Amino acid sequence: MSWLTSFLGWLGEFFGDPANWSGPGGIPARLTEHLEFSALALALAVLVAVPVGLAIGHTGRGQLVVVVAANLARALPTLGVLVLFVLLLGTSSIWPVIIPLVLLAVPPILVNTYEGIRGVEPELRDAAYGMGLRGGQVLGQVLVPVALPLILLGLRLSAIQVVATTTVAAYTGLGGLGRYVIDGFATKDYSSVVGGSVLIVAFALVVQAAFTLVQRVTVSPGVSRRLKVRQPPARKENSR
Repeated sequence: MSWLTSFLGWLGEFFGDPANWSGPGGIPARLTEHLEFSALALALAVLVAVPVGLAIGHTGRGQLVVVVAANLARALPTLGVLVLFVLLLGTSSIWPVIIPLVLLAVPPILVNTYEGIRGVEPELRDAAYGMGLRGGQVLGQVLVPVALPLILLGLRLSAIQVVATTTVAAYTGLGGLGRYVIDGFATKDYSSVVGGSVLIVAFALVVQAAFTLVQRVTVSPGVSRRLKVRQPPARKENSR
């Protein structure tokens, strides 16, 4: 249990130090920086990925983009891309950090948006067209509401990845919660490492909970019931 005692001791030391709650290096300031980096990267990813995913899913053209994005999500070394952009752009702005985060966030949003739109039953599409709706109206009034759970899932996955990966902003000298971890390792201040890590995990959990709440509020109850009905029943083993 010595590791647990040490962990709790470092945690109490970090959060109990008044110096960690004020000034530009305090928890509120670092948390705000982390939130700003994450929100900017996610917003840019949404602006890129959602329209493209809607267009490809609705028209069926450009599916290769989705395949490439899915493979990119598996293969992209975020830290390597970060170092590359730091070498190319320097450290005088936030863009060497934001660009890799956007590249990380785009694939889950794009793939889930595409899959959500393409997964809508053809009968719903036919019924919408039969009612006299045009292409854009079918997309906005029928397909998007039905696909919203998958779209929100993509946003949630991207948001959690971005929040966790924004920690690498500290490598470029920028702020965020990653400063506690990076600086703590550099100075062997393990209370800072533990406290910063706990804050990052807690932030990611809050983001997870926030998106779950958004889904409950925005997704139509009818769509939620439809998803439950479509889930296959659990297999039962035959008793012998």
